[in-house]
Amino acid sequence: MTVTDQKPLGSPFSAASAAEDVMAGHDLSGRTAVVTGGYSGLGLETTRALTAAGARVIVPARRPEVARAALRDVKGSEVIPMDLADLDSVRSAAARVNDRIDRLDLLMAVAGVMATPERRVGPGWEGQLAANHLGHFAFVCQLYPLLAAAGGARVVVNSSAGHALTGIRWHDPHFRTGYDQWLAYGQAKTANALFAVHLDALGRGDGVRAFSLHPGKIITGLQREMTLQAQIDRGWVDEHGNVVGGDFKSPSQGAATGLWAATSPLLDGRGGLYLEDCDVARVSGPGAPMDDGGVRAYAIDPGEAARLWDLSVAMTGGTPIIR
Repeated sequence: MTVTDQKPLGSPFSAASAAEDVMAGHDLSGRTAVVTGGYSGLGLETTRALTAAGARVIVPARRPEVARAALRDVKGSEVIPMDLADLDSVRSAAARVNDRIDRLDLLMAVAGVMATPERRVGPGWEGQLAANHLGHFAFVCQLYPLLAAAGGARVVVNSSAGHALTGIRWHDPHFRTGYDQWLAYGQAKTANALFAVHLDALGRGDGVRAFSLHPGKIITGLQREMTLQAQIDRGWVDEHGNVVGGDFKSPSQGAATGLWAATSPLLDGRGGLYLEDCDVARVSGPGAPMDDGGVRAYAIDPGEAARLWDLSVAMTGGTPIIR
Protein backbone atom coordinates (compact mmCIF):
# COMPACT_ATOMS: atom_id res chain seq x y z
CA MET A 1 0.00 0.00 0.00
CA THR A 2 1.16 3.52 -0.81
CA VAL A 3 -0.42 6.85 -0.04
CA THR A 4 -1.45 7.07 -3.70
CA ASP A 5 -3.63 3.97 -3.18
CA GLN A 6 -5.49 5.77 -0.38
CA LYS A 7 -8.28 7.30 -2.46
CA PRO A 8 -11.94 6.46 -3.11
CA LEU A 9 -12.72 3.66 -5.55
CA GLY A 10 -16.22 4.77 -6.54
CA SER A 11 -18.07 2.24 -4.39
CA PRO A 12 -21.79 1.85 -5.11
CA PHE A 13 -22.43 2.29 -1.38
CA SER A 14 -22.29 5.37 0.85
CA ALA A 15 -22.65 6.70 4.38
CA ALA A 16 -26.39 5.98 4.12
CA SER A 17 -25.91 2.30 3.27
CA ALA A 18 -26.93 -0.25 5.90
CA ALA A 19 -25.64 -3.72 6.64
CA GLU A 20 -28.33 -5.40 4.57
CA ASP A 21 -27.49 -3.23 1.56
CA VAL A 22 -23.82 -4.16 1.63
CA MET A 23 -24.47 -7.86 2.21
CA ALA A 24 -27.17 -8.30 -0.44
CA GLY A 25 -26.23 -11.17 -2.74
CA HIS A 26 -23.29 -12.44 -0.68
CA ASP A 27 -23.24 -16.14 0.19
CA LEU A 28 -20.76 -16.93 2.96
CA SER A 29 -21.72 -20.56 3.40
CA GLY A 30 -18.71 -22.59 4.50
CA ARG A 31 -16.84 -19.49 5.70
CA THR A 32 -15.78 -18.93 9.29
CA ALA A 33 -15.43 -15.51 10.93
CA VAL A 34 -14.30 -14.26 14.31
CA VAL A 35 -15.91 -11.00 15.47
CA THR A 36 -14.59 -9.46 18.68
CA GLY A 37 -17.32 -7.57 20.50
CA GLY A 38 -19.80 -9.35 18.26
CA TYR A 39 -22.62 -9.31 20.79
CA SER A 40 -23.40 -5.59 21.20
CA GLY A 41 -23.57 -2.42 19.13
CA LEU A 42 -21.82 -2.61 15.78
CA GLY A 43 -20.44 -6.04 16.59
CA LEU A 44 -23.91 -7.49 17.06
CA GLU A 45 -25.07 -6.00 13.75
CA THR A 46 -21.97 -7.50 12.14
CA THR A 47 -22.57 -10.96 13.59
CA ARG A 48 -26.20 -10.91 12.50
CA ALA A 49 -25.28 -9.91 8.95
CA LEU A 50 -22.52 -12.51 8.58
CA THR A 51 -24.60 -15.38 9.96
CA ALA A 52 -27.57 -14.34 7.80
CA ALA A 53 -25.24 -14.74 4.80
CA GLY A 54 -24.36 -18.26 5.93
CA ALA A 55 -21.10 -17.77 7.83
CA ARG A 56 -20.16 -19.45 11.07
CA VAL A 57 -19.24 -16.69 13.53
CA ILE A 58 -17.19 -17.15 16.69
CA VAL A 59 -17.65 -14.29 19.16
CA PRO A 60 -14.99 -13.77 21.85
CA ALA A 61 -16.62 -11.90 24.71
CA ARG A 62 -15.50 -10.37 27.99
CA ARG A 63 -18.98 -11.10 29.35
CA PRO A 64 -19.79 -14.50 27.82
CA GLU A 65 -23.13 -14.98 29.56
CA VAL A 66 -24.32 -11.58 28.36
CA ALA A 67 -23.08 -12.46 24.88
CA ARG A 68 -24.90 -15.78 24.83
CA ALA A 69 -28.13 -14.07 25.84
CA ALA A 70 -27.73 -11.42 23.13
CA LEU A 71 -26.99 -14.06 20.49
CA ARG A 72 -29.54 -16.63 21.62
CA ASP A 73 -31.55 -16.26 18.42
CA VAL A 74 -28.59 -15.74 16.07
CA LYS A 75 -28.08 -19.14 14.48
CA GLY A 76 -24.55 -19.85 13.40
CA SER A 77 -22.93 -17.88 16.23
CA GLU A 78 -20.95 -19.26 19.16
CA VAL A 79 -19.35 -17.53 22.14
CA ILE A 80 -15.98 -18.03 23.80
CA PRO A 81 -14.63 -16.05 26.79
CA MET A 82 -11.96 -13.39 26.17
CA ASP A 83 -10.87 -10.18 27.87
CA LEU A 84 -8.74 -8.12 25.48
CA ALA A 85 -7.03 -6.36 28.38
CA ASP A 86 -5.75 -9.68 29.79
CA LEU A 87 -3.11 -11.41 27.66
CA ASP A 88 -3.61 -14.76 29.39
CA SER A 89 -7.31 -14.55 28.50
CA VAL A 90 -6.44 -13.62 24.90
CA ARG A 91 -4.09 -16.59 24.55
CA SER A 92 -6.67 -18.93 26.07
CA ALA A 93 -9.31 -17.70 23.63
CA ALA A 94 -6.96 -18.11 20.68
CA ALA A 95 -6.26 -21.69 21.81
CA ARG A 96 -10.00 -22.38 21.89
CA VAL A 97 -10.40 -21.04 18.35
CA ASN A 98 -7.45 -23.12 17.14
CA ASP A 99 -9.06 -26.22 18.66
CA ARG A 100 -12.36 -25.60 16.87
CA ILE A 101 -11.38 -24.70 13.31
CA ASP A 102 -8.63 -25.38 10.80
CA ARG A 103 -8.96 -22.16 8.79
CA LEU A 104 -10.23 -18.64 9.40
CA ASP A 105 -11.64 -16.63 6.51
CA LEU A 106 -12.42 -13.39 8.30
CA LEU A 107 -11.38 -11.71 11.53
CA MET A 108 -13.18 -8.52 12.48
CA ALA A 109 -11.77 -6.53 15.40
CA VAL A 110 -14.86 -4.56 16.44
CA ALA A 111 -14.53 -4.54 20.23
CA GLY A 112 -13.18 -1.41 21.87
CA VAL A 113 -13.35 1.19 24.59
CA MET A 114 -13.46 4.97 24.38
CA ALA A 115 -12.44 7.88 26.61
CA THR A 116 -12.20 5.80 29.75
CA PRO A 117 -10.88 6.94 33.11
CA GLU A 118 -7.22 6.13 33.62
CA ARG A 119 -6.68 2.40 34.00
CA ARG A 120 -3.52 0.36 34.25
CA VAL A 121 -3.59 -3.24 33.07
CA GLY A 122 -0.99 -5.99 32.82
CA PRO A 123 2.49 -4.60 33.49
CA GLY A 124 1.15 -1.04 33.82
CA TRP A 125 -0.07 -0.54 30.25
CA GLU A 126 -2.50 2.28 29.49
CA GLY A 127 -5.93 0.62 29.34
CA GLN A 128 -7.26 1.97 26.04
CA LEU A 129 -4.10 1.04 24.13
CA ALA A 130 -4.21 -2.39 25.75
CA ALA A 131 -7.87 -3.16 25.00
CA ASN A 132 -8.12 -1.55 21.58
CA HIS A 133 -4.75 -2.48 20.12
CA LEU A 134 -2.46 -4.76 22.12
CA GLY A 135 -5.12 -7.38 22.85
CA HIS A 136 -6.17 -7.54 19.22
CA PHE A 137 -2.54 -7.63 18.13
CA ALA A 138 -1.76 -10.63 20.33
CA PHE A 139 -4.98 -12.38 19.28
CA VAL A 140 -4.25 -12.01 15.55
CA CYS A 141 -0.66 -13.20 16.01
CA GLN A 142 -1.97 -16.35 17.69
CA LEU A 143 -4.54 -16.95 14.93
CA TYR A 144 -2.35 -16.04 11.97
CA PRO A 145 -1.74 -19.65 10.85
CA LEU A 146 -5.52 -20.12 10.54
CA LEU A 147 -5.78 -16.94 8.46
CA ALA A 148 -2.94 -18.06 6.21
CA ALA A 149 -4.60 -21.46 5.78
CA ALA A 150 -7.71 -19.82 4.34
CA GLY A 151 -5.84 -18.65 1.24
CA GLY A 152 -7.66 -15.35 0.97
CA ALA A 153 -8.53 -14.16 4.46
CA ARG A 154 -9.32 -10.59 5.42
CA VAL A 155 -8.69 -8.86 8.74
CA VAL A 156 -10.85 -5.79 9.40
CA VAL A 157 -9.94 -3.50 12.29
CA ASN A 158 -12.25 -0.79 13.61
CA SER A 159 -10.33 2.45 13.98
CA SER A 160 -12.04 5.85 14.21
CA ALA A 161 -11.88 9.45 13.05
CA GLY A 162 -10.54 9.89 16.57
CA HIS A 163 -7.14 8.84 15.24
CA ALA A 164 -6.84 12.49 14.12
CA LEU A 165 -6.31 13.47 17.77
CA THR A 166 -2.75 12.14 17.87
CA GLY A 167 -0.21 9.83 16.35
CA ILE A 168 1.68 7.29 18.44
CA ARG A 169 3.28 8.98 21.44
CA TRP A 170 6.61 7.22 21.11
CA HIS A 171 8.04 9.14 24.04
CA ASP A 172 5.22 8.04 26.38
CA PRO A 173 2.72 5.60 24.86
CA HIS A 174 1.35 4.63 28.28
CA PHE A 175 0.81 8.19 29.53
CA ARG A 176 3.07 7.80 32.52
CA THR A 177 3.65 11.56 32.60
CA GLY A 178 -0.03 12.53 32.74
CA TYR A 179 -3.23 10.97 31.43
CA ASP A 180 -5.64 12.44 28.88
CA GLN A 181 -8.62 10.21 28.08
CA TRP A 182 -9.13 11.59 24.57
CA LEU A 183 -5.49 11.54 23.54
CA ALA A 184 -5.30 7.97 24.84
CA TYR A 185 -8.29 7.09 22.69
CA GLY A 186 -6.81 8.84 19.66
CA GLN A 187 -3.49 7.03 20.04
CA ALA A 188 -5.26 3.66 20.30
CA LYS A 189 -7.25 4.36 17.14
CA THR A 190 -4.08 5.38 15.28
CA ALA A 191 -2.57 2.11 16.47
CA ASN A 192 -5.53 0.22 15.00
CA ALA A 193 -4.92 1.78 11.59
CA LEU A 194 -1.16 1.20 11.68
CA PHE A 195 -1.70 -2.40 12.75
CA ALA A 196 -3.69 -3.05 9.57
CA VAL A 197 -0.99 -1.43 7.44
CA HIS A 198 1.83 -3.67 8.64
CA LEU A 199 -0.27 -6.82 9.01
CA ASP A 200 -1.19 -6.41 5.35
CA ALA A 201 2.44 -5.91 4.35
CA LEU A 202 3.45 -9.09 6.17
CA GLY A 203 0.43 -11.20 5.28
CA ARG A 204 -0.23 -10.50 1.62
CA GLY A 205 2.12 -13.30 0.51
CA ASP A 206 -0.20 -15.73 2.33
CA GLY A 207 -3.31 -14.07 0.91
CA VAL A 208 -4.05 -12.31 4.21
CA ARG A 209 -5.18 -8.73 3.56
CA ALA A 210 -5.98 -6.19 6.25
CA PHE A 211 -8.01 -3.00 6.42
CA SER A 212 -8.90 -0.41 9.06
CA LEU A 213 -11.94 1.82 9.08
CA HIS A 214 -13.95 4.61 10.62
CA PRO A 215 -17.50 3.29 11.11
CA GLY A 216 -19.00 6.76 11.53
CA LYS A 217 -20.65 8.38 14.52
CA ILE A 218 -22.99 5.98 16.26
CA ILE A 219 -24.35 5.94 19.79
CA THR A 220 -23.71 2.43 21.15
CA GLY A 221 -22.26 0.92 24.30
CA LEU A 222 -18.92 2.43 23.29
CA GLN A 223 -19.95 5.62 25.10
CA ARG A 224 -20.81 3.75 28.29
CA GLU A 225 -18.10 5.42 30.37
CA MET A 226 -19.06 8.95 29.33
CA THR A 227 -21.62 10.79 31.41
CA LEU A 228 -24.89 11.83 29.86
CA GLN A 229 -23.91 15.47 30.40
CA ALA A 230 -20.65 14.97 28.52
CA GLN A 231 -22.58 13.59 25.55
CA ILE A 232 -25.08 16.46 25.74
CA ASP A 233 -22.23 18.98 25.81
CA ARG A 234 -20.80 17.47 22.63
CA GLY A 235 -24.15 17.78 20.87
CA TRP A 236 -24.60 14.04 20.52
CA VAL A 237 -27.78 13.48 22.53
CA ASP A 238 -30.50 15.42 24.36
CA GLU A 239 -31.25 15.25 28.07
CA HIS A 240 -33.25 12.06 27.52
CA GLY A 241 -30.40 10.32 25.73
CA ASN A 242 -32.00 10.63 22.29
CA VAL A 243 -29.56 11.13 19.42
CA VAL A 244 -29.71 14.69 18.10
CA GLY A 245 -26.44 14.91 16.18
CA GLY A 246 -27.32 15.37 12.52
CA ASP A 247 -24.48 13.25 11.15
CA PHE A 248 -25.00 10.16 13.30
CA LYS A 249 -25.60 6.75 11.78
CA SER A 250 -27.77 3.86 12.91
CA PRO A 251 -25.94 0.78 14.21
CA SER A 252 -26.71 -1.01 10.95
CA GLN A 253 -25.21 1.85 8.94
CA GLY A 254 -22.25 1.89 11.31
CA ALA A 255 -21.60 -1.80 10.66
CA ALA A 256 -21.83 -1.39 6.89
CA THR A 257 -18.26 -0.21 6.22
CA GLY A 258 -16.77 -3.15 8.09
CA LEU A 259 -18.98 -5.59 6.22
CA TRP A 260 -18.04 -3.91 2.93
CA ALA A 261 -14.38 -4.33 3.87
CA ALA A 262 -15.00 -7.99 4.58
CA THR A 263 -16.81 -8.84 1.36
CA SER A 264 -16.38 -6.26 -1.42
CA PRO A 265 -14.77 -7.53 -4.64
CA LEU A 266 -13.57 -3.96 -5.21
CA LEU A 267 -10.98 -4.66 -2.50
CA ASP A 268 -9.64 -7.85 -4.09
CA GLY A 269 -5.88 -7.52 -4.41
CA ARG A 270 -5.82 -4.47 -2.15
CA GLY A 271 -4.99 -3.99 1.50
CA GLY A 272 -3.48 -1.79 4.17
CA LEU A 273 -6.13 0.83 3.46
CA TYR A 274 -8.24 2.99 5.78
CA LEU A 275 -11.93 3.01 4.85
CA GLU A 276 -14.97 5.14 5.63
CA ASP A 277 -18.56 5.32 4.36
CA CYS A 278 -18.16 2.06 2.43
CA ASP A 279 -15.23 3.27 0.34
CA VAL A 280 -11.52 3.96 0.63
CA ALA A 281 -10.94 7.25 2.47
CA ARG A 282 -8.88 10.09 1.10
CA VAL A 283 -5.80 11.41 2.91
CA SER A 284 -6.67 14.47 5.00
CA GLY A 285 -4.41 17.41 5.76
CA PRO A 286 -2.91 17.80 9.24
CA GLY A 287 -5.09 20.79 10.08
CA ALA A 288 -8.36 19.47 8.66
CA PRO A 289 -11.31 19.19 11.07
CA MET A 290 -11.83 15.64 12.29
CA ASP A 291 -15.46 15.64 11.18
CA ASP A 292 -14.44 16.33 7.58
CA GLY A 293 -13.35 12.72 7.24
CA GLY A 294 -10.29 11.16 5.67
CA VAL A 295 -7.20 9.65 7.23
CA ARG A 296 -4.11 11.40 8.54
CA ALA A 297 -0.92 10.43 6.73
CA TYR A 298 0.76 9.30 9.97
CA ALA A 299 -1.94 6.66 10.51
CA ILE A 300 -1.09 4.87 7.25
CA ASP A 301 2.68 5.46 7.22
CA PRO A 302 4.51 2.14 6.61
CA GLY A 303 7.51 3.19 8.70
CA GLU A 304 5.34 4.10 11.67
CA ALA A 305 3.41 0.85 11.20
CA ALA A 306 6.58 -1.26 11.25
CA ARG A 307 7.82 0.57 14.34
CA LEU A 308 4.54 -0.02 16.17
CA TRP A 309 4.59 -3.68 15.14
CA ASP A 310 8.02 -4.19 16.67
CA LEU A 311 6.97 -2.37 19.84
CA SER A 312 3.80 -4.49 20.07
CA VAL A 313 5.78 -7.72 19.68
CA ALA A 314 8.11 -6.60 22.47
CA MET A 315 5.21 -5.68 24.76
CA THR A 316 3.02 -8.73 24.22
CA GLY A 317 5.47 -11.45 23.27
CA GLY A 318 3.31 -11.94 20.19
CA THR A 319 4.55 -14.36 17.57
CA PRO A 320 6.26 -12.33 14.83
CA ILE A 321 4.83 -13.00 11.37
CA ILE A 322 7.85 -13.37 9.11
CA ARG A 323 7.67 -13.39 5.34
